[in-house]
Amino acid sequence: MKRFFRRAAAPVLGVLLFGGIAAKGLAEPSFSSEQVDLMAAACANCHGTDGRMVGSVPTIAGRPASVLEARLLAFKHEEQSDTTIMDRIAKGFTDEELAALAAHFAAIDPDGDDDSQAEQEPQE
Repeated sequence: MKRFFRRAAAPVLGVLLFGGIAAKGLAEPSFSSEQVDLMAAACANCHGTDGRMVGSVPTIAGRPASVLEARLLAFKHEEQSDTTIMDRIAKGFTDEELAALAAHFAAIDPDGDDDSQAEQEPQE
């Protein structure tokens, strides 16, 4: 009887050990900068290039990552009432992707100058 339990326990322990390692790998996804840039491009329609839109849509560049992530997760999980379409947009991302987006926009200088081409003389 003891032999049966030992033989039965070995595969179960193996699965649990392997599953734990696999789960840890899944719990810590990393995204390449290209992947994050591609995800962030969807935000440009409303928040402007690099999240610096000025106007009725909030600027998200330079805001603390923890604040952005909490807000995005609240949109996704329908915990935020003052939203127009962000609840639907956030649902299209995993929690890890939202965290990566929050970190991406937090790292952008909100006062960055991307208007160098606008100052050039118009070409005819």
